Amino acid sequence: MQKQQTENSHFIYATLVTFNTTIKIRKDGTPFIITGDIPAMWLRDSASQIRPYLILAEKDEEMANLIEGIIQTQLNFILHDPYANAFNEEANGNRYHDDKTKMTPLIWERKYEIDSLCYPIQLAYLFWKATGRTSHFNETFKKAVNEIIKVWKIEQHHERDSEYRFERDHCPPSDTLTREGKGSLVDFTGMTWSGFRPSDDACQYGYLIPSNMFAVVVLKYLGEIAEEVLKDKELKNQALTLAKEIDEGIQKYGKVEHPKFGTIYAYETDGLGNYNFMDDANVPSLLSLPYFGYCDMEDPVYVNTRRFILSRENPYFYEGKIAKGIGSPHTPKQYIWHIALAIQGLTAMNEGERQTILDMLKNTEAGTNLMHEGFHMDDPTQFTRPWFSWANSMFSEFVLALCGIYVKGSPLYNSGKNNNVLINATFRK
Repeated sequence: MQKQQTENSHFIYATLVTFNTTIKIRKDGTPFIITGDIPAMWLRDSASQIRPYLILAEKDEEMANLIEGIIQTQLNFILHDPYANAFNEEANGNRYHDDKTKMTPLIWERKYEIDSLCYPIQLAYLFWKATGRTSHFNETFKKAVNEIIKVWKIEQHHERDSEYRFERDHCPPSDTLTREGKGSLVDFTGMTWSGFRPSDDACQYGYLIPSNMFAVVVLKYLGEIAEEVLKDKELKNQALTLAKEIDEGIQKYGKVEHPKFGTIYAYETDGLGNYNFMDDANVPSLLSLPYFGYCDMEDPVYVNTRRFILSRENPYFYEGKIAKGIGSPHTPKQYIWHIALAIQGLTAMNEGERQTILDMLKNTEAGTNLMHEGFHMDDPTQFTRPWFSWANSMFSEFVLALCGIYVKGSPLYNSGKNNNVLINATFRK
């Protein structure tokens, strides 16, 4: 009984920690979510942190009001600067580093990442599906999504049209962009360029394929919103045309024949014939494609890609005495990420793999009742970031999925593939 209570406490504490410790109400009454041990709000992290609470928002008006406020905060940040990834609670001039880029006092960091613009659209769409509300599809929303489309079109022609630059001194190469802040050379593919990955590490090649896939998904969401709610044919056509262009680029330039695994997706390319074969722990990742809805779990190219990235052919797949899973160049070698384990569980096709993932998550929290960024594959007491809210929310979403509970409107909810999954017996009792 004591063991069961301890296991249950992992889920309860990880679920509550975002709500109790990371959400602030600013002086003007609007909500702000810190990422955990860093006092800034990431567009990506904040959307992922609050995502499991959409399940409560279906019936709880107070929770729905909070999430709607978070969406408005994100949209206002995008309007302030669509190239920034993280923002301060107020315009206080705090920042991670004095980078060579167009900073303002409100910006914590200005690393341009496609997914930073995807996540707020995804959250707004799922909020609509969960609650039926459309009040957040207001003028601020319309201005923000038009700005997103504008940026993605500019970055389709990065070499010719983009004014974005980012340089950081006295740092590892992964924290800055080459060619005086422009990044490695790319050719036109139809995809849209990204300076940095969801890990905040610089892209090796500028077309980050999983992030382009995420853009395709949310542009289709935007087309649906434009048609059903906004009644805006021009916005719908812009969104769906851009989605088609990016997707054609993915299919033409993003797939490669691997000698062992067959046709797979590369992680990055440049349109010049260079490819990066790997996967990273952060989402969007190649592992997470069914999770965010680019394809289903049985898609042949995804199945091949999944086999590749969950093998030692992926340079960031680690297997140790305690755990095996995907890590990241963002953290030390042999460090596995709890986010990647949760995604692996959410996209697993059999109960045995899901059970294995659940056991690994429970056995690697190092006595803290919390998930972390990365932990050593042989010793979970060696971990990075003791307070990393995104990882806790991903763990919570995985456990809820094991119970057959999904965010309404999400790809896994719509697929119904795992609705018969039962949670581990220690949680069922």
